[in-house]
Amino acid sequence: MEYKAGGKEKMKELLIVVDMQNDFVTGVLGSAEARAILPKLKQKIDGARTAGNTIVFTRDTHGADYLSTQEGRNLPVPHCIRGTEGWQIVEGLCLKGDRVFDKPTFGSLSLAEFIRDGEFGRVEFVGVCTDICVISNAVLAKAFCPETEIAVDASCCAGVTPKSHERAIKAMRSCQIKTE
Repeated sequence: MEYKAGGKEKMKELLIVVDMQNDFVTGVLGSAEARAILPKLKQKIDGARTAGNTIVFTRDTHGADYLSTQEGRNLPVPHCIRGTEGWQIVEGLCLKGDRVFDKPTFGSLSLAEFIRDGEFGRVEFVGVCTDICVISNAVLAKAFCPETEIAVDASCCAGVTPKSHERAIKAMRSCQIKTE
């Protein structure tokens, strides 16, 4: 717990922005749904900054050998290749000094450890893709921190398809992840 002046407790909160990279918004795997969440997502990030909450970002990160990896063989669309424009986080979301977790796979164990070690009272996920990386990281967070409130703001997430987005939201509810 953090403490505010006057003796009032304030729970430490963390906002995790998952894979809001050019390739998932306007690039090779971009979608209208990902573009549609941008205004509300920017508001949520600004609100978290104003409230003094911790904000971190994840970045899907692949190498030039992507097509020879298991993921590349199952999704043969080169994307988020380290150093490319598509790998970059959408302009205006991530500020200099914000922590970014580069992850070579759907979920990040380093992120889960950061959540656990940060002793956050509430952790909220937003971003893309609801049905792949958001759900993977939210479930990892719940496994690493079973007594921490883990939440997902569905209105600030986009899945591969609207139907797969809804399925992922329902699956997360089953795992005691709050969906808003």
